[in-house]
Amino acid sequence: MKKEAKLILSDGTVFCGWSFGYDGDTAGEVVFNTAMTGYPESLTDPSYAGQILVTTFPLIGNYGVPDTGIGEDGLPLFMESERIHPKAIVVADYSEQFSHWNAKESLAAWLKREKVPGITGIDTRRLTKVLREHGVMMGRIMIEGLATEPQQTEQDYGSVNWVEKVSCKDIIRYNEGADKKVALVDCGVKANIIRCLIRRGVEVIRVPWDYNFNQLEFDGLFLANGPGDPEQCGKTVEHIRTFLNNKEVKPCMGICLGNQLLARAAGAKTYKLKYGHRSHNQPVREVNTNHCYITSQNHGYAVDDSTLPLDWEPLFVNMNDGSNEGIRHKSNPWMSSQFHPEACSGPTDTEWMFDEFVKMLG
Repeated sequence: MKKEAKLILSDGTVFCGWSFGYDGDTAGEVVFNTAMTGYPESLTDPSYAGQILVTTFPLIGNYGVPDTGIGEDGLPLFMESERIHPKAIVVADYSEQFSHWNAKESLAAWLKREKVPGITGIDTRRLTKVLREHGVMMGRIMIEGLATEPQQTEQDYGSVNWVEKVSCKDIIRYNEGADKKVALVDCGVKANIIRCLIRRGVEVIRVPWDYNFNQLEFDGLFLANGPGDPEQCGKTVEHIRTFLNNKEVKPCMGICLGNQLLARAAGAKTYKLKYGHRSHNQPVREVNTNHCYITSQNHGYAVDDSTLPLDWEPLFVNMNDGSNEGIRHKSNPWMSSQFHPEACSGPTDTEWMFDEFVKMLG
């Protein structure tokens, strides 16, 4: 029997639909993603921690969910992490029937197994327009018939250190024994970032977000993506600043939150975007060139270009709103992108950045 479900935004706007996932109340920052495919990857992206994910593409669930297990390399077989990270998912039309050669279960079954609510029957076009005009806001989901007290929506999403919640707790090594070693700071890393590195023949040393990686032996530093406000990652920024000030210069690359943390370590400021960039079709231009790339993105904060020190410069710019999409040092081998070059799912136009980083390792 279908249960009625409501999404209540912090401004009082109410959207009514039906529960198709786990029957439980929850609260989080409501954000929208305009990608047409990739809901298994999006749901397992740690950058969505603490958020209620709205998919603007209306039909969701039609190709089911692949195997959620772990492969021989220690990484998820087809996902971006070991579990679902958004607080809930909101869709216009959930497909109860699914068909795909790689499907193991339905989206509803997966959500129920991981105790994540899902709502269907919502006018996601209207909801997205509300979020675009007002900006992202907190919201709560309430399922019919539950005796629990409704969760509060007053807590500010940016006041929580979500990185601490999703980062690994211990050091994990991949592709041990390779000639070159990369220290990867796990702020909520997507598995495909690690896959892209080990495919290029390097050993990845994955460390917790607040671990002092400077005490390790490595050839290059990689700053991963992750959720929340970069201001919450003061410890990480301190370690990066120590790295930048080291007399022995080593290559560094950052992605998404890694771009923001690198910028803050260099002395720049970051700010919260009105509704963020969460899609597969963000046009990005490489600064001082005519090269334009279509990129996959998932972030709610950005670097303030005007605050970059003189020895740093923007590397990419967003063609829709002019916001920063990456930075680089003018003389040292340090660069970053606000978008996802590994793009899983999404376009792989910029995967060459991994090649450039590995070349820098020597």
